[in-house]
This record gives sequence, structure tokens and C-alpha cells, in this order.
Amino acid sequence: MSTAAAREACLVLADGSVFEGEAVGYLPPDGVAGGEVVFNTAMSGYQEIITDPSYAGQVITFTYPHIGNYGVNPEDDESVRPFCRGIVVRELARRRSNWRSNEDLEAFLVRHRVAGIAGIDTRRLTRILRDTGAMNGAFGTADESTLKAAALHERGTDGLDLVGEVTTAQPYTYGDGPWRIVAYDYGIKRTILRHLAKMATVTIVPGHTTAEEVMGYEPHGVFLSNGPGDPRVCAYAVREIEHLVGQVPIFGICLGHQLLATAMGGQTMKLPFGHHGGNHPVRHEATGRVFITSQNHNFAVVPGSVANADVTHINLNDGVIEGLAFRDVPAFSVQHHPEAGPGPHESAELFADFDALLRKVHVTVAAAGVH
Repeated sequence: MSTAAAREACLVLADGSVFEGEAVGYLPPDGVAGGEVVFNTAMSGYQEIITDPSYAGQVITFTYPHIGNYGVNPEDDESVRPFCRGIVVRELARRRSNWRSNEDLEAFLVRHRVAGIAGIDTRRLTRILRDTGAMNGAFGTADESTLKAAALHERGTDGLDLVGEVTTAQPYTYGDGPWRIVAYDYGIKRTILRHLAKMATVTIVPGHTTAEEVMGYEPHGVFLSNGPGDPRVCAYAVREIEHLVGQVPIFGICLGHQLLATAMGGQTMKLPFGHHGGNHPVRHEATGRVFITSQNHNFAVVPGSVANADVTHINLNDGVIEGLAFRDVPAFSVQHHPEAGPGPHESAELFADFDALLRKVHVTVAAAGVH
């Protein structure tokens, strides 16, 4: 914790639950920060979690009790800045200890204007969220009644298109691999780009880019990234994906998985409290292998809603669809995060599967003499 004098604060949920604690990180001028409160069960990787754009509009509760002990460093940022609304922790470390670290977590939060609250009973908070689902909340140094009113006025993430908040403003290129891949940035993580760059020169484009513009890059494949918010309001993205399906091999992750499924006639739903953490067991249906996966999503594909696809992966905790392979077109997607960042790397072979799909499609085309 900071050596400065403690700043009393509290967290108030929309159901009236109150948690007393201490303000850390950035202090909003009006003493109020808020958003949709979710919990993450990862034991490490707090910097990658905080900088994951998929948390736009949300307040992250860390279930692991000790956060900040190894500091932060620029190499572990997953985006240009945090997009989350704040963090909730049991204990913020008083000092950092890691040879890679060049800044304290609290200084990082202040620099990026991210509010936080520490000293919270995160076990009690997590139990409430597990019983009632992700809930809007507000926290800070303002009085309890002000925070309760702010919590009730929060919109959450239902029905919100948050992609516009996190997507790149202009196209840019990453890597120099042999394939040409266009990656839609719905909130893409840098670790994903590092994986794609091993096999391709990646052109990252804004989330509203048209299919015609994408095909103008003459890509060998298209990648649909992770991102925040409700896929049901991203009709502009679904429309362009519909035009791309069948023209070029497609690989989608997280929000990209949901948008691809929607473009293929599927439906999505909001989960009670989402999947956020690095310990979710996922079974690969074809082999029966179980992977421990990294996850961060509040929405999922409705079972049985995609008629022309095979379910490739299932979440063993609750049966959520974790992967789809489409029968008539070269496209597949997964709900979990094979790039990790943070989390286990057991599913990283899915990037090799994308490489194999590109080879299969383009070798077949070349052999047929099609240009």
C-alpha cells in the first residue's frame, strides 16, 4: 500500500451491498468511479488483465488476495492503456520485487487515471457476484449515498458497443511473416499479435473497416480479435464478416468468435457472471483432451443456434461453447484465449491450426491453377 495517509473509501453495489476500504491509484475529482463489477480468478498477470481492452466498462475484482508484488513494466502491457473502469483488491503490495519491473502498480494506476480500492473482503464480494451475477457498482471517497446513486445509474455492458472505445484509429502493420493477415481490432491484445507475427505480416484495421477494404489488402487470411461489450449491437462488424466468409480463411477469438457465429446465423447470450481467469477447463471434443485456458468474456454463443458448424470445444465448468468449426467454409473460432497473456499456454497450438488452414486453402487453390 502507499505510504501516504490512508484515504477511506467504500464500494457500493447496485443491490445496496457496502464494502469499506481504502482508495488507491487515481483519485477521481468527484470521488466516484464505477462500472460493471466482475471478478478474475488469475493468480498472476494483473498488469496484462488491467490492460486487456476487453475489460472496457468494467471494474475488475481480483480474487487473489495479494496484488502488485512484482510491479509493472512496458513489455507486459496488452494495449496502449487500460480501458477498465477500476480495480478492487484485498491487499495492494507495499513494495515491488522483480528485476523486470520499473514502476509500482499504484504509480501505474495513477499515471493511467485508473481508480482502485483496497482492503476489500474480495471473498464476500465474489460470492455475491457468483450468486447474483455481474452487478453495477461504484466506489471511491464520496459518501455512501452518492456512491449508491452512482451504482444505480451505471449502464453496465448490456446493449453497449464498446468496440469504438478501444479499436485503433488507423491501420498499422505488425510482424514480417510470410502470410498476409488482416486482423480486425475489436480490442486486440498485443500477445495475440506476437503469435500471429510468427507466421504472417499482420495488418491491423479498425473494427468498422469494410470487407471491400480488407480484401484490398489481398490477405491470405482474416483474424477477428477479442474485444469488450455486447456482440448483439455490433451489427456493422457482423455485416462485414458475412461478406468475408467464404472469400478467405477466418480465425476468431472471444468477441471475434461470437461475431463470426452471429454472421453464420447464430445467437449470443449474456452469462451470469462471465468467465474471467486463467484456470478454466476446456475439452477438445475430437480428442477428449482437456486444456486449462485463459478466459475473459461476459457473452457466449447460444448452444444449437449455429446450424452449419461443429462444436469443437466445451467449457467443463458450465457447458458453454468454447469453439466452432464451420463445415462449408474455411473458418473456425474459439471463445477462450489461446494466446494467454496471462494464463496457461496449452491452447497456443490453435495459431498453428490457423497456419495449417491457410496452407490447406492456398495450396489447394494454387494446385487448381486458380489465381
